[in-house]
Amino acid sequence: MLKVALAEVKAHARRFVAVGIAVMVAVGFLTATLMVNASSEASLANTVGAGFRNADLIIAPGPDKPLEPAAAEAAAAAAAATGGVAQTYLQRQAHIAFGAAGTAGFGVLQNLSEDAGLNPAELLTGSWPAAGEVAVDEATAERLQLAEGATLRLAPAGGSVAAESLAAGRDLTVSGIIEPSNDPLTMGQPQFLAPDATLNELSPAQAPATVLAIQLGLADGADAGKVRDSVAAVLSAAGLQGATVNTAAEQTKELVASLTGGSDPITPVLLAFALVAILVCGLVVGNTFSVLVAQRTRDLALLRCIGADRRQIRRSVLVEALLVGTLSSAAGVLAAIALMAGLVGWLRQQPDTSFAALAIPPFAVPLGAGVGILMTVLAALPPARAATAVAPLAALRPFEEPRAGNRKGKTRLWIGLALTASGTVVLGLGAAGASLLVALPGGLLSFVGLLMCASVFVPPLVSAVGAPARAFGVPGKLAAVNAVRNPGRTSATATALLIGVTLVTMMMTGAQTARTAFDSELATQYPVDVSIAGPAMDGTALDARDAAAAAEYDGVAAAGLVTPGGFAEVDGMRTGVYRLLPEQKRLLQDQTLALDDESVLMAEGSGLKTLTVTGSRGEKELTVVETGSMAFPPLISAAAAEEIGAPGGASPDALPQLWLAVDRDLDPAALMQLRADLATGLGVEEYQLSGAAIERAAFNQVIDVLLLVVTGLLAVAVLIALVGVANTLSLSVLERTRESALLRALGLTRGQLRGMLALEAVLIAGVAALIGIALGVLYGWLGAQSALGAFATVTPDVPWLQLGSVLAVAVIAGLLASVLPARRAARLSPVEGLAIA
Repeated sequence: MLKVALAEVKAHARRFVAVGIAVMVAVGFLTATLMVNASSEASLANTVGAGFRNADLIIAPGPDKPLEPAAAEAAAAAAAATGGVAQTYLQRQAHIAFGAAGTAGFGVLQNLSEDAGLNPAELLTGSWPAAGEVAVDEATAERLQLAEGATLRLAPAGGSVAAESLAAGRDLTVSGIIEPSNDPLTMGQPQFLAPDATLNELSPAQAPATVLAIQLGLADGADAGKVRDSVAAVLSAAGLQGATVNTAAEQTKELVASLTGGSDPITPVLLAFALVAILVCGLVVGNTFSVLVAQRTRDLALLRCIGADRRQIRRSVLVEALLVGTLSSAAGVLAAIALMAGLVGWLRQQPDTSFAALAIPPFAVPLGAGVGILMTVLAALPPARAATAVAPLAALRPFEEPRAGNRKGKTRLWIGLALTASGTVVLGLGAAGASLLVALPGGLLSFVGLLMCASVFVPPLVSAVGAPARAFGVPGKLAAVNAVRNPGRTSATATALLIGVTLVTMMMTGAQTARTAFDSELATQYPVDVSIAGPAMDGTALDARDAAAAAEYDGVAAAGLVTPGGFAEVDGMRTGVYRLLPEQKRLLQDQTLALDDESVLMAEGSGLKTLTVTGSRGEKELTVVETGSMAFPPLISAAAAEEIGAPGGASPDALPQLWLAVDRDLDPAALMQLRADLATGLGVEEYQLSGAAIERAAFNQVIDVLLLVVTGLLAVAVLIALVGVANTLSLSVLERTRESALLRALGLTRGQLRGMLALEAVLIAGVAALIGIALGVLYGWLGAQSALGAFATVTPDVPWLQLGSVLAVAVIAGLLASVLPARRAARLSPVEGLAIA
């Protein structure tokens, strides 16, 4: 039967195209998902783990007990004396002030490793710095026009104005240019590298440099596991139980966990996508093989008549599935690798994502191919069994799917109801408790349960929606009846599209709801759209000329300079209090805030009832009004500031701030470009610009990337659903060949026959899309509540226009799926159709 299977695949290769496409798409999607996870970790290693990517082991300070300088030196010495350790690097960092060519600012300075292989940066040009020298990151060197041999002044970061700190600094020679770090804690800041002696000089005893980690390089042939245990034992004996010994990958994961609150939201979502791909493909491949076997029923029956037994027939079908599954899975894996390589290559060309890395985990290729092959073979089992479980003369009867009325159908229904009920409860608990890790499995269980019960509610809904189709005459009436003639197959076909639409709708609704919740929260957390605090890089304070210049930029709706209006003692510290002019009130995010001459607006949690504000002519006690924001500077009215005598010009305790209102219709890319243009034009660092609009843009960029992925999922879902709906219609055409021929003989035209099949496809696709949209809206809202409910008020915000486009795409996909089956049915003459036994 092997020869028969090979001959069948070779002679009727076109029949296997649908199976091949479905398997290739699913395997490619699954493999790409696994690669995205690994590539994300590799990219994180280039960002969060950039400073220690060359180390074999890292001794990191404990979360509750950071290493003091003396303890760190003792730990480094103890680790260096451990067998198997070849290099040791005590990595430290200090904040410093810098100045060159009339420009001043603040940055971070790290010490140089004695072993160049452990240095936290890559040298681009020049040489590593020696005594009296410093290396500068490429971005800072370009901005300050520094080259090898140039002079740069560094000083300890004392005070709020860099130019004042530079008086106590020293001049260093630039020895080389280093690659800017992608570490999110230092990215965007000027970065410098110098020997230990220079770092010690610029970080005095009263403000010592911070210990970041102790990096270890192992000797050739050393067992990393044994050395790690030995170093941990030495540290414990020295009384440093708070420190941990990790590999570079483990340290990266710990840092990511600390930045995300100990949770990993990416992996569960990606795994959920992988499960969706496998489930959708399994349904479609099963349907496709049902069509394939139905097309060959007469051939298989003939083989039975000439002596082939059931086992041989079944083996022949499974060999065909194995061949198609193997070739399609290999193509899917290669397509996934090519797609990811192209995507990562494109990201690496972008300035903000140059750290992107491609990683192919060892298990991704065999797992993706293995799942594709196994899924294809398993999907072929029921049709193969159906073709061989009956007598040859009765083999033309179609395979009966499990229905609610038979034993298999009842079992499936009860399991589905149990999963739906239990999953809904868990999902509700996760949403109520704002726990995404609880809600995610609950949502998955409830959705799987609904899919198992699809044969109960999908056919009645298709029948109900099909009622208006009767207005199209005989083709419409026949389409409404034929769409539910085989409820099991109709449900399975609708399910393929329902999964994709639900997923897309869920992400769209969740993203829109998250945007709304985040915007509302930002309106209270940040006073204005954009705030520019601190001095310019030349050390001068911002003034009215800067405000006038900023107001001229495209995208800036209004600008105002907020100056000190007095000072107050808050928690034992002298704090600047700013005055708000009447025309500047429109800059505030929260327009409901009321500021009168007897009150002061303050951040949430001050715990004060009144605040005494002091000026040059006296002081005044004002009533405290909390704004609900954690980043709100104390604000008083211009009249109150005038009464107490507001200080003039800049003060070391409170520099003027530039507040901006930006156009609400700016997209994230335009807003980030505006931020860069403002920083360049005003002579400030980009990190000095903050506010609600900046945070909203960063958040929306993440949302846009997720929606881009979901758009890809929609394309995959549409493609798979197109194959599935086409398969169902093909099988329907085969089952109703004589009926279609009889209708043609009674007067039904070819156009009417094609219209009937098109209406069937539109009914199935439309109902699947409507159910998917309803479920997606519910899951999207509950998902947003689970993810954001802990810190924001979440109210459903449905993107109706986008959902309308999803419905239109689904209906068009169903219509396109009907083209080939309808054409095949219409081309068959009535005489030939009636002659088929």
